[in-house]
Amino acid sequence: MIEKDFVTEGLKRTKIDEFLEKELERAGYGGMEVQVTPLGTMVVVYAERPGMVIGRGGKTVRAITQTLKTDFDLDNPQVEVKEVDVPELNPKIMASKIANMLQRGMHFRRVAYSTIRRIMGAGAQGVEITISGKIRGSRSAVAKFVEGYIKKCGESSDRFVKEGFASATLKPGVLGIYVRIMPPEAVLPDKVDIIAPQVEEVVEEVEVEEEVVEEVQIDEETENLEELEELEEVEVEEIDETEQVEEADSSEETEEVE
Repeated sequence: MIEKDFVTEGLKRTKIDEFLEKELERAGYGGMEVQVTPLGTMVVVYAERPGMVIGRGGKTVRAITQTLKTDFDLDNPQVEVKEVDVPELNPKIMASKIANMLQRGMHFRRVAYSTIRRIMGAGAQGVEITISGKIRGSRSAVAKFVEGYIKKCGESSDRFVKEGFASATLKPGVLGIYVRIMPPEAVLPDKVDIIAPQVEEVVEEVEVEEEVVEEVQIDEETENLEELEELEEVEVEEIDETEQVEEADSSEETEEVE
């Protein structure tokens, strides 16, 4: 049945994840992906220190590959190791770091707040850290630390929010650490981008048009002034000619009278 195969595959993936987390705890294990290909099964392992996953001469990778083939019945398993670009945005790595600090005797509040500052400093939109167990005394309690914006439920929570879990063994008992991170690249469906109106550009265009109109008006005024000057010169010449003609006529009349 399809349902039975689905449950079986999910259980197998969970067992593989727990096995790799236990084997690669010191390497900063950050999760894994299983991809079934025609050539076999590709297991992609994400780690903070990939050199420790590979081992000297590939010894550790060969041992993990053999275990996946014999204990988990994977068809021709191939292990690929990838380095985690930003460990602060990986919830599994941060949960393991919190567990290690708690096991060294640090106070849970100090550990939680310092981890939140590191995660938010890496650019996360929000983070939630939950520490449960005997953290204050003989009675169990739950301490939750939240900062930023993080989705609690719905499709957005399943798609964008990353989750990680780790446990710390102390003298009073076992503590559970649960880390949820909202990555910076997550774009929620209800996000609205407000675009500012392009008023300044229109004003600049109007100003440019006004400057052009002023230049045209100035050119027209200069042309009109030049035409007026030419007309004045022509009138002055005509006046001079008429004066000369009148003087000539008057001289002729005086000669006739004499």
